[in-house]
Amino acid sequence: MSDIEILKRLYKDYTSKYLKKLIVAIFFTVLLAISTSAVAYLLDPAIKQLFIEQKQTLIFVIPGLIVLAFAVKGSSLYIAKVLMIDVSEEVRRDVQVDMFASLIKADTQVVDNKHSGKFVTNLTNDVNMITNLISTVILNLFKDSLTLIGLLSVMFYQNWKLSLIAIIMIPLASFAAKTLGKRIGKVVNQQMTKAGTLNTYLIEIFKNHKLTKIFQKEEYENKRAIRFINSLKETSKKIAIVFVRASPIMEFLTGIMIAILIYVSAKLVANNELEVSNFFSFLAAMMLAYQPVRSLATLNIAIQQGLAASKVVLPIIDSSPEIKDKLNAKDMVISEGRITFDNVHFNYINEKTKVLNSINLDIPGKKMTALVGLSGAGKTTILNLIPRFYNINNGDIKIDNQSIYDSSIHSLRKGISLVSQDTTLFDDTIKNNIIYANLDATENEVEAAANFSFANEFIEKLPNKFNTLIGENGVRLSGGEKQRLSIARAILKKSPIILLDEATSSLDAETENKIQKAISFLTKGRTTVVIAHRLSTILNADKIYVIDKGKVVGEGKHDDLLKTSNVYLNFYEKQIKRS
Repeated sequence: MSDIEILKRLYKDYTSKYLKKLIVAIFFTVLLAISTSAVAYLLDPAIKQLFIEQKQTLIFVIPGLIVLAFAVKGSSLYIAKVLMIDVSEEVRRDVQVDMFASLIKADTQVVDNKHSGKFVTNLTNDVNMITNLISTVILNLFKDSLTLIGLLSVMFYQNWKLSLIAIIMIPLASFAAKTLGKRIGKVVNQQMTKAGTLNTYLIEIFKNHKLTKIFQKEEYENKRAIRFINSLKETSKKIAIVFVRASPIMEFLTGIMIAILIYVSAKLVANNELEVSNFFSFLAAMMLAYQPVRSLATLNIAIQQGLAASKVVLPIIDSSPEIKDKLNAKDMVISEGRITFDNVHFNYINEKTKVLNSINLDIPGKKMTALVGLSGAGKTTILNLIPRFYNINNGDIKIDNQSIYDSSIHSLRKGISLVSQDTTLFDDTIKNNIIYANLDATENEVEAAANFSFANEFIEKLPNKFNTLIGENGVRLSGGEKQRLSIARAILKKSPIILLDEATSSLDAETENKIQKAISFLTKGRTTVVIAHRLSTILNADKIYVIDKGKVVGEGKHDDLLKTSNVYLNFYEKQIKRS
Protein backbone atom coordinates (compact mmCIF):
# COMPACT_ATOMS: atom_id res chain seq x y z
CA MET A 1 0.00 0.00 0.00
CA SER A 2 1.09 3.54 -0.71
CA ASP A 3 1.39 6.09 2.11
CA ILE A 4 -1.87 7.77 1.04
CA GLU A 5 -3.70 4.43 1.00
CA ILE A 6 -2.40 3.61 4.49
CA LEU A 7 -3.61 6.96 5.85
CA LYS A 8 -7.03 6.49 4.22
CA ARG A 9 -7.26 2.99 5.66
CA LEU A 10 -6.34 4.14 9.19
CA TYR A 11 -8.96 6.89 9.01
CA LYS A 12 -11.69 4.62 7.64
CA ASP A 13 -11.11 1.66 9.98
CA TYR A 14 -9.97 3.33 13.19
CA THR A 15 -10.32 7.10 13.34
CA SER A 16 -13.65 7.83 11.66
CA LYS A 17 -15.67 6.17 14.44
CA TYR A 18 -14.36 8.81 16.87
CA LEU A 19 -15.06 11.74 14.56
CA LYS A 20 -17.29 13.57 17.08
CA LYS A 21 -14.52 13.65 19.67
CA LEU A 22 -12.06 14.78 17.02
CA ILE A 23 -14.35 17.65 15.98
CA VAL A 24 -14.69 18.77 19.62
CA ALA A 25 -10.89 18.56 20.03
CA ILE A 26 -10.46 20.64 16.86
CA PHE A 27 -12.92 23.22 18.24
CA PHE A 28 -10.72 23.62 21.32
CA THR A 29 -7.61 23.90 19.13
CA VAL A 30 -9.38 26.84 17.44
CA LEU A 31 -9.86 28.44 20.89
CA LEU A 32 -6.21 27.70 21.60
CA ALA A 33 -5.13 29.44 18.40
CA ILE A 34 -7.34 32.47 19.11
CA SER A 35 -6.16 32.82 22.72
CA THR A 36 -2.47 32.42 21.76
CA SER A 37 -2.89 35.08 19.07
CA ALA A 38 -4.72 37.30 21.58
CA VAL A 39 -1.73 37.16 23.95
CA ALA A 40 0.56 38.49 21.21
CA TYR A 41 -1.97 41.10 20.08
CA LEU A 42 -2.60 42.46 23.63
CA LEU A 43 1.06 43.47 23.96
CA ASP A 44 0.37 46.28 21.46
CA PRO A 45 -2.29 48.12 23.57
CA ALA A 46 -0.46 47.14 26.79
CA ILE A 47 2.72 48.95 25.74
CA LYS A 48 0.99 51.82 23.94
CA GLN A 49 -1.82 52.53 26.40
CA LEU A 50 -0.12 51.68 29.69
CA PHE A 51 3.56 52.55 29.16
CA ILE A 52 3.63 55.20 26.46
CA GLU A 53 0.30 57.02 27.00
CA GLN A 54 0.04 55.88 30.65
CA LYS A 55 -3.77 55.51 30.72
CA GLN A 56 -4.63 54.43 34.28
CA THR A 57 -8.20 53.49 33.31
CA LEU A 58 -6.90 50.38 31.50
CA ILE A 59 -4.39 49.32 34.16
CA PHE A 60 -6.64 46.42 35.25
CA VAL A 61 -8.44 45.74 31.97
CA ILE A 62 -5.49 44.82 29.75
CA PRO A 63 -3.68 42.64 32.34
CA GLY A 64 -7.05 40.98 33.05
CA LEU A 65 -7.52 40.24 29.36
CA ILE A 66 -4.00 38.78 29.19
CA VAL A 67 -4.76 36.52 32.19
CA LEU A 68 -8.03 35.46 30.52
CA ALA A 69 -6.24 34.71 27.24
CA PHE A 70 -3.68 32.53 29.03
CA ALA A 71 -6.47 30.78 30.99
CA VAL A 72 -8.38 30.00 27.79
CA LYS A 73 -5.16 28.89 26.12
CA GLY A 74 -4.25 26.48 28.96
CA SER A 75 -7.77 25.10 29.36
CA SER A 76 -8.24 24.59 25.62
CA LEU A 77 -4.92 22.80 25.29
CA TYR A 78 -5.77 20.55 28.26
CA ILE A 79 -9.23 19.60 26.97
CA ALA A 80 -7.94 19.01 23.42
CA LYS A 81 -5.15 16.76 24.72
CA VAL A 82 -7.49 14.80 27.02
CA LEU A 83 -9.87 14.17 24.11
CA MET A 84 -7.01 13.03 21.87
CA ILE A 85 -5.63 10.78 24.63
CA ASP A 86 -9.06 9.19 24.83
CA VAL A 87 -9.19 8.72 21.05
CA SER A 88 -5.62 7.41 20.87
CA GLU A 89 -6.21 4.77 23.56
CA GLU A 90 -9.41 3.67 21.84
CA VAL A 91 -7.53 3.39 18.55
CA ARG A 92 -4.69 1.49 20.25
CA ARG A 93 -7.19 -0.98 21.67
CA ASP A 94 -8.98 -1.38 18.31
CA VAL A 95 -5.75 -2.04 16.41
CA GLN A 96 -4.49 -4.50 19.04
CA VAL A 97 -7.85 -6.30 19.16
CA ASP A 98 -7.93 -6.62 15.36
CA MET A 99 -4.34 -7.78 15.27
CA PHE A 100 -4.81 -10.33 18.05
CA ALA A 101 -7.99 -11.63 16.41
CA SER A 102 -6.01 -12.19 13.21
CA LEU A 103 -3.13 -13.89 15.04
CA ILE A 104 -5.36 -16.17 17.11
CA LYS A 105 -7.03 -17.38 13.89
CA ALA A 106 -3.78 -17.64 11.97
CA ASP A 107 -2.71 -20.98 10.55
CA THR A 108 -0.43 -23.07 12.74
CA GLN A 109 2.32 -22.92 10.13
CA VAL A 110 2.21 -19.10 10.11
CA VAL A 111 2.63 -18.96 13.90
CA ASP A 112 5.33 -21.65 13.79
CA ASN A 113 7.34 -19.72 11.20
CA LYS A 114 7.64 -16.52 13.28
CA HIS A 115 8.92 -16.23 16.83
CA SER A 116 6.40 -15.11 19.44
CA GLY A 117 8.75 -12.25 20.41
CA LYS A 118 8.23 -10.67 16.99
CA PHE A 119 4.45 -10.82 17.42
CA VAL A 120 4.75 -9.21 20.87
CA THR A 121 6.79 -6.37 19.31
CA ASN A 122 4.15 -5.90 16.61
CA LEU A 123 1.39 -5.75 19.23
CA THR A 124 3.19 -3.24 21.45
CA ASN A 125 5.95 -1.17 19.89
CA ASP A 126 4.58 -1.02 16.34
CA VAL A 127 1.02 -0.31 17.47
CA ASN A 128 2.35 2.54 19.66
CA MET A 129 3.82 4.17 16.55
CA ILE A 130 0.49 3.86 14.71
CA THR A 131 -1.35 5.29 17.71
CA ASN A 132 1.07 8.21 17.79
CA LEU A 133 0.45 8.81 14.08
CA ILE A 134 -3.31 8.87 14.51
CA SER A 135 -3.53 10.86 17.76
CA THR A 136 -0.50 13.09 18.29
CA VAL A 137 -0.04 13.93 14.63
CA ILE A 138 -3.72 14.88 14.17
CA LEU A 139 -3.72 17.04 17.31
CA ASN A 140 -0.47 18.79 16.48
CA LEU A 141 -1.44 19.27 12.85
CA PHE A 142 -4.60 21.19 13.75
CA LYS A 143 -3.26 22.83 16.92
CA ASP A 144 -0.06 24.13 15.38
CA SER A 145 -1.50 24.97 11.97
CA LEU A 146 -4.37 27.01 13.42
CA THR A 147 -2.10 28.67 15.99
CA LEU A 148 0.39 29.56 13.27
CA ILE A 149 -2.38 31.04 11.10
CA GLY A 150 -3.64 33.11 14.03
CA LEU A 151 -0.16 34.40 14.90
CA LEU A 152 0.59 35.18 11.26
CA SER A 153 -2.63 37.20 11.18
CA VAL A 154 -1.41 39.26 14.16
CA MET A 155 1.97 39.70 12.50
CA PHE A 156 0.46 40.92 9.21
CA TYR A 157 -1.91 43.19 11.11
CA GLN A 158 1.00 44.84 12.89
CA ASN A 159 3.27 45.16 9.84
CA TRP A 160 3.06 43.32 6.53
CA LYS A 161 6.65 44.12 5.53
CA LEU A 162 8.11 42.43 8.64
CA SER A 163 5.70 39.52 8.18
CA LEU A 164 6.94 38.81 4.66
CA ILE A 165 10.50 38.64 5.98
CA ALA A 166 9.52 36.36 8.89
CA ILE A 167 7.44 34.04 6.74
CA ILE A 168 10.56 32.98 4.79
CA MET A 169 11.43 30.77 7.79
CA ILE A 170 8.45 28.43 7.16
CA PRO A 171 9.55 26.95 3.78
CA LEU A 172 13.13 26.70 5.10
CA ALA A 173 11.91 24.72 8.11
CA SER A 174 9.74 22.52 5.89
CA PHE A 175 12.72 21.71 3.66
CA ALA A 176 14.79 20.76 6.70
CA ALA A 177 11.98 18.55 8.02
CA LYS A 178 11.57 16.76 4.69
CA THR A 179 15.28 15.92 4.65
CA LEU A 180 15.14 14.62 8.23
CA GLY A 181 11.98 12.61 7.47
CA LYS A 182 13.69 10.62 4.71
CA ARG A 183 16.53 9.78 7.05
CA ILE A 184 14.31 8.69 9.92
CA GLY A 185 12.16 6.42 7.75
CA LYS A 186 15.13 4.11 7.18
CA VAL A 187 16.23 4.15 10.82
CA VAL A 188 12.71 3.38 12.09
CA ASN A 189 12.59 0.16 10.07
CA GLN A 190 15.91 -0.86 11.62
CA GLN A 191 14.61 -0.05 15.10
CA MET A 192 11.47 -2.17 14.60
CA THR A 193 13.55 -5.14 13.44
CA LYS A 194 16.01 -4.85 16.33
CA ALA A 195 13.24 -4.40 18.92
CA GLY A 196 11.66 -7.61 17.62
CA THR A 197 15.00 -9.42 17.81
CA LEU A 198 15.54 -8.29 21.41
CA ASN A 199 12.04 -9.40 22.45
CA THR A 200 12.63 -12.78 20.80
CA TYR A 201 15.90 -13.20 22.66
CA LEU A 202 14.41 -12.21 26.04
CA ILE A 203 11.51 -14.65 25.72
CA GLU A 204 13.94 -17.44 24.86
CA ILE A 205 16.13 -16.64 27.87
CA PHE A 206 13.26 -16.51 30.37
CA LYS A 207 11.77 -19.70 28.96
CA ASN A 208 15.08 -21.58 29.15
CA HIS A 209 16.58 -20.06 32.29
CA LYS A 210 17.28 -23.48 33.83
CA LEU A 211 19.28 -24.49 30.78
CA THR A 212 21.37 -21.33 31.14
CA LYS A 213 22.11 -22.12 34.78
CA ILE A 214 22.93 -25.82 34.38
CA PHE A 215 25.41 -25.11 31.59
CA GLN A 216 26.75 -22.05 33.47
CA LYS A 217 26.20 -19.67 30.59
CA GLU A 218 25.13 -16.63 32.60
CA GLU A 219 28.17 -14.62 31.54
CA TYR A 220 27.80 -15.74 27.92
CA GLU A 221 24.13 -14.66 27.89
CA ASN A 222 25.02 -11.38 29.57
CA LYS A 223 27.37 -10.61 26.70
CA ARG A 224 24.75 -11.62 24.12
CA ALA A 225 22.11 -9.47 25.82
CA ILE A 226 24.48 -6.50 25.88
CA ARG A 227 25.04 -6.89 22.12
CA PHE A 228 21.29 -6.93 21.41
CA ILE A 229 20.57 -4.04 23.78
CA ASN A 230 23.48 -1.98 22.44
CA SER A 231 22.34 -2.57 18.87
CA LEU A 232 18.83 -1.33 19.70
CA LYS A 233 20.29 1.54 21.72
CA GLU A 234 22.37 2.76 18.77
CA THR A 235 19.35 2.71 16.47
CA SER A 236 17.14 4.47 19.04
CA LYS A 237 19.92 7.02 19.58
CA LYS A 238 20.02 7.73 15.84
CA ILE A 239 16.27 8.40 15.85
CA ALA A 240 16.52 10.68 18.90
CA ILE A 241 19.44 12.58 17.34
CA VAL A 242 17.49 13.05 14.11
CA PHE A 243 14.62 14.44 16.18
CA VAL A 244 16.78 16.94 18.06
CA ARG A 245 18.68 17.83 14.91
CA ALA A 246 15.76 20.09 14.08
CA SER A 247 16.45 22.23 17.17
CA PRO A 248 19.79 23.82 16.13
CA ILE A 249 18.45 24.31 12.61
CA MET A 250 15.34 26.10 13.92
CA GLU A 251 17.36 28.09 16.47
CA PHE A 252 19.76 29.24 13.77
CA LEU A 253 16.92 30.21 11.41
CA THR A 254 15.13 32.03 14.23
CA GLY A 255 18.30 33.93 15.17
CA ILE A 256 18.78 35.08 11.58
CA MET A 257 15.13 36.14 11.34
CA ILE A 258 15.23 38.13 14.60
CA ALA A 259 18.48 39.86 13.62
CA ILE A 260 17.04 40.86 10.23
CA LEU A 261 13.74 41.93 11.80
CA ILE A 262 15.44 44.12 14.42
CA TYR A 263 17.49 45.78 11.67
CA VAL A 264 14.46 46.38 9.45
CA SER A 265 12.27 47.42 12.40
CA ALA A 266 14.81 50.00 13.50
CA LYS A 267 14.70 51.50 9.99
CA LEU A 268 10.87 51.48 9.96
CA VAL A 269 10.66 53.11 13.43
CA ALA A 270 13.16 55.76 12.35
CA ASN A 271 11.01 56.52 9.28
CA ASN A 272 7.80 56.61 11.41
CA GLU A 273 6.43 53.57 9.53
CA LEU A 274 6.26 51.44 12.67
CA GLU A 275 5.44 52.13 16.32
CA VAL A 276 7.38 50.48 19.13
CA SER A 277 4.17 48.89 20.48
CA ASN A 278 3.50 47.35 17.04
CA PHE A 279 7.01 45.95 16.94
CA PHE A 280 6.79 44.26 20.37
CA SER A 281 3.38 42.77 19.52
CA PHE A 282 4.79 41.54 16.21
CA LEU A 283 7.91 40.14 17.93
CA ALA A 284 5.80 38.30 20.53
CA ALA A 285 3.65 36.78 17.77
CA MET A 286 6.73 35.69 15.89
CA MET A 287 8.35 34.16 18.98
CA LEU A 288 5.13 32.33 19.83
CA ALA A 289 5.01 31.08 16.25
CA TYR A 290 8.40 29.46 16.75
CA GLN A 291 6.89 26.48 18.64
CA PRO A 292 4.19 25.55 16.07
CA VAL A 293 6.65 26.01 13.18
CA ARG A 294 9.13 23.71 14.90
CA SER A 295 6.40 21.18 15.73
CA LEU A 296 5.10 21.16 12.17
CA ALA A 297 8.64 20.83 10.88
CA THR A 298 9.17 17.62 12.88
CA LEU A 299 5.67 16.25 12.22
CA ASN A 300 6.92 14.40 9.17
CA ILE A 301 9.20 12.30 11.38
CA ALA A 302 6.26 10.96 13.45
CA ILE A 303 4.33 10.34 10.23
CA GLN A 304 7.20 8.27 8.82
CA GLN A 305 7.35 6.21 12.03
CA GLY A 306 3.62 5.54 11.93
CA LEU A 307 3.66 4.63 8.24
CA ALA A 308 6.59 2.24 8.72
CA ALA A 309 4.74 0.49 11.57
CA SER A 310 1.50 0.37 9.56
CA LYS A 311 3.28 -1.45 6.73
CA VAL A 312 4.04 -4.23 9.22
CA VAL A 313 0.83 -4.31 11.27
CA LEU A 314 -1.87 -3.89 8.61
CA PRO A 315 -0.77 -6.93 6.54
CA ILE A 316 -1.02 -9.03 9.74
CA ILE A 317 -4.55 -7.71 10.35
CA ASP A 318 -5.48 -8.35 6.72
CA SER A 319 -4.02 -11.86 6.59
CA SER A 320 -6.60 -14.55 6.07
CA PRO A 321 -6.01 -18.14 7.23
CA GLU A 322 -5.86 -20.82 4.58
CA ILE A 323 -7.40 -23.28 7.01
CA LYS A 324 -11.01 -22.11 7.04
CA ASP A 325 -14.49 -23.40 6.41
CA LYS A 326 -15.70 -24.01 2.90
CA LEU A 327 -18.86 -22.29 1.77
CA ASN A 328 -21.87 -24.22 3.08
CA ALA A 329 -19.67 -26.33 5.37
CA LYS A 330 -21.76 -28.75 7.41
CA ASP A 331 -21.48 -29.58 11.08
CA MET A 332 -19.72 -32.87 11.62
CA VAL A 333 -21.73 -35.50 13.49
CA ILE A 334 -19.47 -38.08 15.15
CA SER A 335 -21.14 -41.33 16.15
CA GLU A 336 -18.67 -44.20 15.71
CA GLY A 337 -15.54 -42.06 15.35
CA ARG A 338 -13.96 -44.05 12.53
CA ILE A 339 -11.09 -42.10 10.92
CA THR A 340 -9.82 -42.81 7.42
CA PHE A 341 -6.83 -41.37 5.55
CA ASP A 342 -7.28 -41.73 1.80
CA ASN A 343 -4.02 -41.38 -0.17
CA VAL A 344 -2.85 -38.39 1.91
CA HIS A 345 0.21 -36.38 0.83
CA PHE A 346 1.63 -33.57 2.95
CA ASN A 347 4.65 -31.33 3.26
CA TYR A 348 5.24 -28.16 5.28
CA ILE A 349 5.50 -24.70 3.74
CA ASN A 350 8.83 -24.03 2.01
CA GLU A 351 9.80 -27.72 2.23
CA LYS A 352 10.16 -29.70 -0.98
CA THR A 353 10.51 -33.12 0.63
CA LYS A 354 7.17 -34.69 1.48
CA VAL A 355 6.65 -35.49 5.15
CA LEU A 356 3.81 -37.89 4.33
CA ASN A 357 3.59 -39.80 1.06
CA SER A 358 0.43 -41.66 0.02
CA ILE A 359 -0.78 -42.41 3.55
CA ASN A 360 -3.79 -44.74 3.81
CA LEU A 361 -5.18 -45.45 7.28
CA ASP A 362 -8.38 -47.02 8.54
CA ILE A 363 -8.67 -46.20 12.24
CA PRO A 364 -11.59 -48.10 13.82
CA GLY A 365 -14.10 -46.22 15.96
CA LYS A 366 -14.16 -46.52 19.75
CA LYS A 367 -10.90 -48.49 19.77
CA MET A 368 -7.23 -47.73 20.30
CA THR A 369 -4.94 -47.43 17.29
CA ALA A 370 -1.20 -47.03 17.84
CA LEU A 371 1.27 -45.32 15.53
CA VAL A 372 4.81 -46.62 15.91
CA GLY A 373 8.06 -45.75 14.19
CA LEU A 374 11.33 -43.95 14.58
CA SER A 375 11.56 -40.27 15.45
CA GLY A 376 10.82 -38.10 12.40
CA ALA A 377 8.83 -40.82 10.64
CA GLY A 378 5.70 -38.59 10.44
CA LYS A 379 3.62 -39.87 13.38
CA THR A 380 3.05 -36.45 15.02
CA THR A 381 2.20 -34.95 11.62
CA ILE A 382 -0.53 -37.58 11.14
CA LEU A 383 -1.92 -36.68 14.56
CA ASN A 384 -1.90 -32.95 13.73
CA LEU A 385 -3.73 -33.45 10.42
CA ILE A 386 -6.83 -34.94 12.06
CA PRO A 387 -7.98 -31.67 13.77
CA ARG A 388 -6.83 -29.69 10.69
CA PHE A 389 -3.91 -27.89 12.29
CA TYR A 390 -2.51 -28.19 8.76
CA ASN A 391 -4.12 -28.76 5.37
CA ILE A 392 -3.01 -31.75 3.32
CA ASN A 393 -1.67 -31.34 -0.22
CA ASN A 394 -3.62 -34.21 -1.75
CA GLY A 395 -6.06 -36.90 -0.70
CA ASP A 396 -8.77 -36.77 1.95
CA ILE A 397 -9.34 -37.43 5.65
CA LYS A 398 -12.77 -38.59 6.79
CA ILE A 399 -14.47 -39.17 10.12
CA ASP A 400 -17.50 -41.46 9.88
CA ASN A 401 -17.41 -40.98 6.09
CA GLN A 402 -17.57 -37.17 6.46
CA SER A 403 -14.64 -35.30 4.94
CA ILE A 404 -13.07 -33.01 7.50
CA TYR A 405 -12.63 -30.50 4.65
CA ASP A 406 -16.38 -30.36 3.99
CA SER A 407 -17.17 -29.94 7.68
CA SER A 408 -16.96 -26.84 9.85
CA ILE A 409 -13.70 -26.58 11.78
CA HIS A 410 -15.59 -25.77 14.99
CA SER A 411 -17.66 -28.96 14.86
CA LEU A 412 -14.59 -31.01 13.91
CA ARG A 413 -12.40 -29.81 16.78
CA LYS A 414 -15.30 -29.95 19.21
CA GLY A 415 -15.18 -33.73 18.90
CA ILE A 416 -11.41 -34.07 19.43
CA SER A 417 -9.19 -33.87 22.51
CA LEU A 418 -5.40 -33.72 22.37
CA VAL A 419 -3.03 -34.81 25.12
CA SER A 420 0.51 -34.08 24.02
CA GLN A 421 3.86 -35.03 25.49
CA ASP A 422 4.60 -31.28 25.43
CA THR A 423 2.08 -30.43 28.14
CA THR A 424 0.79 -26.88 27.73
CA LEU A 425 -0.60 -25.07 30.76
CA PHE A 426 -1.42 -21.44 31.50
CA ASP A 427 0.01 -19.26 34.24
CA ASP A 428 -3.28 -19.49 36.11
CA THR A 429 -5.03 -21.56 38.77
CA ILE A 430 -5.41 -25.33 38.59
CA LYS A 431 -9.17 -24.92 38.24
CA ASN A 432 -8.89 -22.51 35.31
CA ASN A 433 -6.45 -24.82 33.54
CA ILE A 434 -8.86 -27.74 33.80
CA ILE A 435 -12.01 -25.76 33.02
CA TYR A 436 -10.38 -24.35 29.86
CA ALA A 437 -11.82 -27.39 28.05
CA ASN A 438 -15.37 -26.42 29.04
CA LEU A 439 -15.94 -22.99 30.58
CA ASP A 440 -19.53 -23.94 31.45
CA ALA A 441 -18.50 -26.94 33.55
CA THR A 442 -19.71 -27.09 37.16
CA GLU A 443 -17.50 -27.38 40.25
CA ASN A 444 -18.54 -31.02 40.57
CA GLU A 445 -17.55 -31.78 36.97
CA VAL A 446 -14.13 -30.17 37.47
CA GLU A 447 -13.56 -32.15 40.66
CA ALA A 448 -14.71 -35.35 38.97
CA ALA A 449 -12.25 -34.83 36.10
CA ALA A 450 -9.48 -34.27 38.65
CA ASN A 451 -10.46 -37.48 40.47
CA PHE A 452 -10.50 -39.62 37.34
CA SER A 453 -7.09 -38.26 36.28
CA PHE A 454 -5.66 -38.82 39.80
CA ALA A 455 -4.83 -35.10 39.89
CA ASN A 456 -6.86 -34.68 43.08
CA GLU A 457 -4.13 -36.54 44.99
CA PHE A 458 -1.68 -33.64 44.70
CA ILE A 459 -4.30 -30.88 44.42
CA GLU A 460 -5.67 -31.63 47.89
CA LYS A 461 -2.16 -31.25 49.36
CA LEU A 462 -1.75 -27.72 47.99
CA PRO A 463 -2.54 -24.78 50.32
CA ASN A 464 -5.10 -23.23 47.95
CA LYS A 465 -6.14 -26.52 46.32
CA PHE A 466 -7.94 -25.80 43.01
CA ASN A 467 -7.19 -22.07 43.34
CA THR A 468 -3.41 -22.61 43.44
CA LEU A 469 -1.45 -20.66 40.84
CA ILE A 470 0.88 -23.02 38.95
CA GLY A 471 3.25 -20.53 37.25
CA GLU A 472 4.27 -20.22 33.61
CA ASN A 473 3.48 -23.52 31.86
CA GLY A 474 3.02 -25.16 35.27
CA VAL A 475 6.57 -24.51 36.46
CA ARG A 476 5.55 -25.18 40.09
CA LEU A 477 4.33 -28.69 39.23
CA SER A 478 6.20 -31.91 38.47
CA GLY A 479 6.05 -33.54 35.05
CA GLY A 480 3.56 -36.13 36.24
CA GLU A 481 1.34 -33.51 37.89
CA LYS A 482 1.27 -31.42 34.73
CA GLN A 483 0.38 -34.50 32.66
CA ARG A 484 -2.48 -35.38 35.00
CA LEU A 485 -3.90 -31.85 34.69
CA SER A 486 -3.70 -32.16 30.92
CA ILE A 487 -5.62 -35.46 31.09
CA ALA A 488 -8.21 -33.92 33.46
CA ARG A 489 -8.75 -31.15 30.91
CA ALA A 490 -9.31 -33.73 28.16
CA ILE A 491 -11.68 -35.75 30.38
CA LEU A 492 -13.77 -32.63 31.02
CA LYS A 493 -14.20 -32.06 27.28
CA LYS A 494 -15.85 -35.50 26.88
CA SER A 495 -14.94 -35.71 23.19
CA PRO A 496 -15.44 -38.94 21.19
CA ILE A 497 -11.95 -38.83 19.67
CA ILE A 498 -8.71 -38.72 21.68
CA LEU A 499 -5.32 -37.92 20.14
CA LEU A 500 -2.58 -39.03 22.49
CA ASP A 501 1.15 -38.43 22.28
CA GLU A 502 2.25 -40.38 25.34
CA ALA A 503 4.82 -38.90 27.69
CA THR A 504 5.39 -41.34 30.50
CA SER A 505 8.90 -42.60 29.79
CA SER A 506 10.59 -40.09 32.11
CA LEU A 507 8.22 -40.65 35.06
CA ASP A 508 8.68 -42.86 38.09
CA ALA A 509 6.85 -46.19 38.15
CA GLU A 510 4.13 -45.12 40.60
CA THR A 511 3.30 -41.89 38.76
CA GLU A 512 3.43 -43.68 35.42
CA ASN A 513 0.98 -46.27 36.68
CA LYS A 514 -1.48 -43.58 37.80
CA ILE A 515 -1.23 -41.76 34.47
CA GLN A 516 -1.83 -45.01 32.61
CA LYS A 517 -4.98 -45.58 34.67
CA ALA A 518 -6.09 -42.01 33.92
CA ILE A 519 -5.45 -42.55 30.22
CA SER A 520 -7.42 -45.80 30.34
CA PHE A 521 -10.40 -43.93 31.77
CA LEU A 522 -10.00 -41.10 29.26
CA THR A 523 -9.85 -43.42 26.24
CA LYS A 524 -12.46 -45.99 27.29
CA GLY A 525 -15.13 -46.33 24.59
CA ARG A 526 -13.52 -43.55 22.53
CA THR A 527 -11.61 -43.56 19.27
CA THR A 528 -8.00 -43.18 20.35
CA VAL A 529 -5.02 -42.53 18.11
CA VAL A 530 -1.85 -42.83 20.14
CA ILE A 531 1.78 -42.32 19.27
CA ALA A 532 3.17 -45.29 21.18
CA HIS A 533 6.28 -44.81 23.28
CA ARG A 534 5.64 -47.62 25.72
CA LEU A 535 5.51 -51.37 25.26
CA SER A 536 2.24 -51.75 27.20
CA THR A 537 0.50 -49.29 24.89
CA ILE A 538 1.61 -51.24 21.83
CA LEU A 539 0.40 -54.54 23.30
CA ASN A 540 -2.96 -53.05 24.35
CA ALA A 541 -3.66 -51.41 20.96
CA ASP A 542 -6.46 -52.87 18.85
CA LYS A 543 -4.59 -51.91 15.71
CA ILE A 544 -1.02 -50.82 14.98
CA TYR A 545 0.33 -48.82 12.04
CA VAL A 546 4.07 -48.80 11.41
CA ILE A 547 5.25 -45.49 9.95
CA ASP A 548 8.65 -45.11 8.32
CA LYS A 549 9.92 -42.10 6.34
CA GLY A 550 6.40 -40.74 5.76
CA LYS A 551 4.92 -44.04 4.57
CA VAL A 552 2.86 -46.84 6.07
CA VAL A 553 5.12 -49.90 6.01
CA GLY A 554 3.02 -52.19 8.12
CA GLU A 555 -0.37 -52.60 9.80
CA GLY A 556 -2.16 -55.14 11.93
CA LYS A 557 -2.01 -56.52 15.42
CA HIS A 558 1.15 -56.98 17.45
CA ASP A 559 1.68 -60.74 16.82
CA ASP A 560 1.12 -60.40 13.09
CA LEU A 561 3.52 -57.47 12.73
CA LEU A 562 6.28 -59.36 14.49
CA LYS A 563 6.16 -61.81 11.61
CA THR A 564 5.51 -59.45 8.68
CA SER A 565 7.40 -56.21 9.45
CA ASN A 566 11.14 -55.96 10.09
CA VAL A 567 10.76 -52.29 10.98
CA TYR A 568 8.22 -53.18 13.66
CA LEU A 569 10.33 -56.09 14.92
CA ASN A 570 13.35 -53.79 15.37
CA PHE A 571 11.17 -51.20 17.10
CA TYR A 572 9.68 -53.84 19.41
CA GLU A 573 13.06 -55.27 20.33
CA LYS A 574 14.32 -51.81 21.28
CA GLN A 575 11.24 -51.38 23.49
CA ILE A 576 12.02 -54.68 25.24
CA LYS A 577 15.56 -53.50 25.94
CA ARG A 578 14.27 -50.24 27.41
CA SER A 579 11.73 -51.97 29.66
